[in-house]
Amino acid sequence: MGRVRPGSVERLPDDVREQLQALLRDPRVTQLQATARINDILEAEGHEERLSKSAVNRYAVRMNQVGEKLRQSREVAEMWIAKLGAQPQGQLGNLVNEMLRSMAFDLALKLQEGELTEESMPAVIEMVKELSLSVTRLERASSENVKREAEIRKQERERAAEEAAASAESAARAQGLSKEGVAALRAAILEGMA
Repeated sequence: MGRVRPGSVERLPDDVREQLQALLRDPRVTQLQATARINDILEAEGHEERLSKSAVNRYAVRMNQVGEKLRQSREVAEMWIAKLGAQPQGQLGNLVNEMLRSMAFDLALKLQEGELTEESMPAVIEMVKELSLSVTRLERASSENVKREAEIRKQERERAAEEAAASAESAARAQGLSKEGVAALRAAILEGMA
């Protein structure tokens, strides 16, 4: 398989490509204006290469497609999180891990098909790695939140049981129940609510 030659936008210096991306995201700037501004920057920096309108258009279309896929991915993730949010943490973690495996497979296919170059692959791998680390941290934080909520509920139950026992104890004393009877009533309430 022959190497795919990177397009003129991919050959831009990183800082210039970032400026192009910012211009393309700005709704006030047309593609023609973005092309002209980037070509002015290239000329001012002494680069010989210039961008064509069609190269900028192809790049903008790809950016929009990627943006749309990201938006759809977020919607799907939000749907699954809403559905699995109350489920055990392991299920959500399994879903995210499966999504990461699928993403890694898609990236391998894109590399084979020449959609990703060997030069761009390290950056993509780094993004997937960072995403994996973020997912791990997110799941750990989510698990800690579940534990914290369980501890808070336990403390609330204990407090409610203690209040109920104290109220029953006061009422039983007022009715003349013996100390042993009051203690037995208190113990039964606390045991029943534990």
